[in-house]
Amino acid sequence: MNRRRVTIDLRRPTLRLHFGVRPTIVIDGVSQPTQWGVGTWLVEADGESGVDVFLFAKGHTFGRAHSALGGDALTYVAPRLPFGGGRFVN
Repeated sequence: MNRRRVTIDLRRPTLRLHFGVRPTIVIDGVSQPTQWGVGTWLVEADGESGVDVFLFAKGHTFGRAHSALGGDALTYVAPRLPFGGGRFVN
């Protein structure tokens, strides 16, 4: 089983209306512990892995974004308001 390491940068906007919220990342259907900033995860070397990120606060989910992880790095940017979607940029 070959694996590779990928880097995902989880960014929150400086001006935002949600505080104390941590992101949740799901890679290939498995939830991974995370926090804001740059982190690395192991994924299968062959094929693309699906990556979902969302924010959860007080029973409310927001900032959801999905991407196929074909390369070795992704950057997620959270929304400024506690609703709407986040996005992956590169």
